[in-house]
Amino acid sequence: MSDILYEVDSRGVATVTLNRPQKHNAFDDVLIKQLTTLFKRAGEDKNVRLLILAANGKSFCAGADAGWMKRMATYSFEENVDDAKALATMLHTLNTLPKPTVAKVQGSAFGGAVGLIACCDMAIGSKMSKFCLSEVKLGLIPATIAPYVIDAIGKRTARRYFTTAEVFSARRARRLGLLSEAVTEEELDSTVDDLTEQLLKNSPDAVSAAKQLIFDIADHKDEDEELMEKTSLRIATIRVSEQGQEGLSAFLEKRRPNWIQE
Repeated sequence: MSDILYEVDSRGVATVTLNRPQKHNAFDDVLIKQLTTLFKRAGEDKNVRLLILAANGKSFCAGADAGWMKRMATYSFEENVDDAKALATMLHTLNTLPKPTVAKVQGSAFGGAVGLIACCDMAIGSKMSKFCLSEVKLGLIPATIAPYVIDAIGKRTARRYFTTAEVFSARRARRLGLLSEAVTEEELDSTVDDLTEQLLKNSPDAVSAAKQLIFDIADHKDEDEELMEKTSLRIATIRVSEQGQEGLSAFLEKRRPNWIQE
């Protein structure tokens, strides 16, 4: 069995599944490269509408694999830089994927796994899930995942959990913004399914453009007039696009747009 499973269904829903349950889905350098490849594949595939990141077994992901950490301990400084850049590239690829991404979380999510979740647009977790930014216990820091985790939970909260390495609950993760929802284990599949169906109702081009809009506008340093010009150009561009015209026509004609499967 492969350590990662990848499938795309007839609706265009791609699912990347961590499949090392015997090792609590801990990742290593090989798995990181495979994830990077699959994320790029989903992002470039015109048939893919959205991506779900899931895991088999009791845990979502235990973070770094012990064998990988043992190898890292023997790396030179230059080798460590290259190794860290590979992880940073994988996280960046997931974070900037031009399709909506949903993390489906059960069990424990420790260390780098928290970064994977933070890179997804939405995250649905089981109420039994546990989270921990455990790096400082090992004399390390959560450097490569930091931009995404801080963006998800905020600076002040990160200052606590980056330094205490305490375990926190799904309920706390929901309040902090790491999880979008925390549901019972029995509701996890159906909640992700409902969210998927909601996403599939929307224009793929508009969804992609809306996601990019957030990246470009959230931390803008433009003057007000420049920002108004940029946002006006974006809405005008999408209004005259093929899917923009189809969506407006469907609304006015009281019919389904052509991106919704019958």
